[in-house]
Amino acid sequence: MRLVFAGTPAAAVSSLEALLKSKHDIAAVLTRPDARSGRGLRAGQSPVAQRAAHAGIEVLRPARPSDPTFLARLREIAPDCCAVTAYGALLPQSALDIPARGWVNLHFSVLPAWRGAAPVQHAILHGDDVTGATTFQIVRELDAGPVFGVLTERVLPADTAGDLLARLSVAGADLLVATLDGIESGQLEARPQPADGVTLAPRLTTRDAEVRWQQSALAVDRLIRACTPAPGAWTMLDKQRVKLGPVRPEPGEGPLRAGELAVRRTGVLAGTGTTPVRLGEVQQEGKRRMQAADWARGLRLDRTRAVLG
Repeated sequence: MRLVFAGTPAAAVSSLEALLKSKHDIAAVLTRPDARSGRGLRAGQSPVAQRAAHAGIEVLRPARPSDPTFLARLREIAPDCCAVTAYGALLPQSALDIPARGWVNLHFSVLPAWRGAAPVQHAILHGDDVTGATTFQIVRELDAGPVFGVLTERVLPADTAGDLLARLSVAGADLLVATLDGIESGQLEARPQPADGVTLAPRLTTRDAEVRWQQSALAVDRLIRACTPAPGAWTMLDKQRVKLGPVRPEPGEGPLRAGELAVRRTGVLAGTGTTPVRLGEVQQEGKRRMQAADWARGLRLDRTRAVLG
């Protein structure tokens, strides 16, 4: 089939790579506009745009997918189908109507669970044992279209959102290609999502990523893993923000007050609403990332009574 692929972040590059190796023809790539980042706020291409440019594929970067110029170009390209992985913008009906076989989305959850922008983060945050990926036909309602295919993936106890997304992006890319093959052959039919079991996964903000030490050690662990690498979990110490990498619950350690720090032979511990957690990497505001033991040594936390939060 003649395709347009829509995607933006690194997690979508695996899908583009798989499609480039498939029998389908990628006529163009749709991605979000170049974003400014870094200290110099330089405009940079998305990972998908970079890979497409390297492959010599036309890259479309409309400010909005409802832009008339973009829609006119999409009609000129005349794709049979549009494939989507983490594009990052809602598609208007005027765009959905252009390809004869519609738009097929790869979403990183087992729908109807975790519809929205952050399905992997919410799966970890809420303690799911299993998640997965789904291919479905895009309709106007968010992530509600009929399903073509599903795969499942176990959530490992130490998984961060980055770890889990990396595995799902690779496995999901194969699912996307298989789905498009099935659509082209006419052997695959989309089935409506169940009416029950719908959960929502809105994007996690920096505010959401603040650690609340009064919560249980399990909840603190899940929050930090869900926010790694983005938006990045954090807490406060002496009016300075401290970013936190994944922690490990330590049920065998003696009790600490919520947020209380203790330097012990087993590492740097922080109290929660239940048992302590052992800190991993930390980053004080304006400093580099380092192991908690080095950080504590520099602040002489073994000689003071410090409380986070």
